[in-house]
Amino acid sequence: MPRNPLKTMEPARMKYPLFALLCALSLSACAQTAPAGADKAVAATAAAKSPAEVEKRVRSALAKLAPNAELDRVAPAAVAGFTEVITEGQALYVSNDGRYLIQGALFDIDKKEDVSQLGLSVVRRAEMAKIPVSDRIVFAPVGPAKHRVAIFTDIECGFCRKLHEDIAEYNKRGIAIEYLAFPRSGLQSPDGLAMQSVWCSSDRRKALTDAKAGRPVPPMACKNPVADQYESGRRMGLTGTPMIINQDGLMLPGYLPPDKMLESLDKLAAQSKAAHAAGDSVAGAP
Repeated sequence: MPRNPLKTMEPARMKYPLFALLCALSLSACAQTAPAGADKAVAATAAAKSPAEVEKRVRSALAKLAPNAELDRVAPAAVAGFTEVITEGQALYVSNDGRYLIQGALFDIDKKEDVSQLGLSVVRRAEMAKIPVSDRIVFAPVGPAKHRVAIFTDIECGFCRKLHEDIAEYNKRGIAIEYLAFPRSGLQSPDGLAMQSVWCSSDRRKALTDAKAGRPVPPMACKNPVADQYESGRRMGLTGTPMIINQDGLMLPGYLPPDKMLESLDKLAAQSKAAHAAGDSVAGAP
């Protein structure tokens, strides 16, 4: 079973409106019993509806709970009769009749994997594609990189500082690290303003290293991508820093030392290669 990423990530103190509402609703729902035949009702309504009709019904149902919620992805779920919805970087599962909602990760017991991550990875890849490499602070190995990861970081985060202390070791293992800004205390906090100064520096790499070592960074103001990166982190469901994302949009479980990160990235790359090979063989089958 996948590790809990919160164990090695520091909280971001963020609020997600739709999920706050769901938590409040769950308090009253605990005292209620499920109606008789509920599972049969879901199965019956799941059939006979076109994908477009199902999506419309699901969107309409969620609009009743949170009219202003942004739904980043709506697609068939791995469970028959349900639709997977990605919103605010989290996965929801809504019955195709729009009546029932399940909040949380969906695990495939046979494969021993969190299949929720597949839908989330699609959203993360799309979000990452919007961020130019020129807006990232990149520490890359000499020569071609074996792996590239994007890391949402905070200069005051203890695990972020620990990771950066070993930046040369990650690079030696062929891992390129592309930093993105996520000041957990907010954009206008001292932390947020300091991170904007880092991104405004003529030497961002040195400024970031100094900031993470506790050395002062000269205050600077300029047009910078910190606010956009902060919003991207929020949309991807960032719950703590460092948030580490590989090139497939999959999230690694928080801080990992160099050897463990390489091991995790190698494993994910092998799984991705196997999945692509399986897809190609199915597509080429007579």
